[in-house]
Amino acid sequence: MSTKFRLPTEIPIEEYPKPQIFIDEAIRLVQEAANRGIILRVMGGLGIYLQCIDYKDFFEKVKRLGERVFTDIDLATLSKYSAVLLNFFTEMGYHYDPRILYLHPSRLIFFGGKVPMVDVFLDKLEMCHTLDLRNRLEIDKLTLSPSDLLLEKLQIVKINEKDVKDVISLLRCRDVGDSDNLINAKYIASLLAKDWGFYYTVTSNLIKIKDQFIPSYDFLTEDEKRIILERINKLLTTIEETPKTTQWKLRAKIGTKKKWYREVEEIL
Repeated sequence: MSTKFRLPTEIPIEEYPKPQIFIDEAIRLVQEAANRGIILRVMGGLGIYLQCIDYKDFFEKVKRLGERVFTDIDLATLSKYSAVLLNFFTEMGYHYDPRILYLHPSRLIFFGGKVPMVDVFLDKLEMCHTLDLRNRLEIDKLTLSPSDLLLEKLQIVKINEKDVKDVISLLRCRDVGDSDNLINAKYIASLLAKDWGFYYTVTSNLIKIKDQFIPSYDFLTEDEKRIILERINKLLTTIEETPKTTQWKLRAKIGTKKKWYREVEEIL
């Protein structure tokens, strides 16, 4: 890859890394970091794919991004590793721009290696809503937990079809339950019970996926639709039945008359 940063769409398809390169590289980075005592966990669509590796035929059937199945590798880590990660990624064959690091101290952006970009989030995912990951990174040895991967997608206010397809892929391969090796409904509900804005975005997206997207997807079998819908309904029921905080109730009275989410700016 070039040492000059290029957006994935700027790379000719004949040069673009195959999906397996993203998969192998994500695993390599996590394992090499672990050998150095650094915690890295895969996030995003690639994280969902790795969680759903036993359902890879389903994931491929969904065709979330066409030929460019993955655009980057998203990773989560702790801010205490930020300094050593600069040297680590340099050793792994990547480059970074100090100006970008200065402007966005909560993220580390690397490029020019085996994949177009590696985006490393420190402690939290701060997008439309904030997802605190500091006590969640050791649940799985390779990726974020299924619950955090799901919340990462459902916190997007202007959710697009790629993210919707990631959600249904995760809901197909992981049941909803009350443990962290599943989509942990109790954990999700407890977070949303404290933050009305986060609750509103997540539940609105689940309802939209249930009512608009799934019925229109002809590539899903009736059995697949049934399984995914049952899991969405199970999750929504737990969310609604979980007692809400006083702060949540006060914010709920204001509703959408006041902006309930953070605008997300493009970093590059």
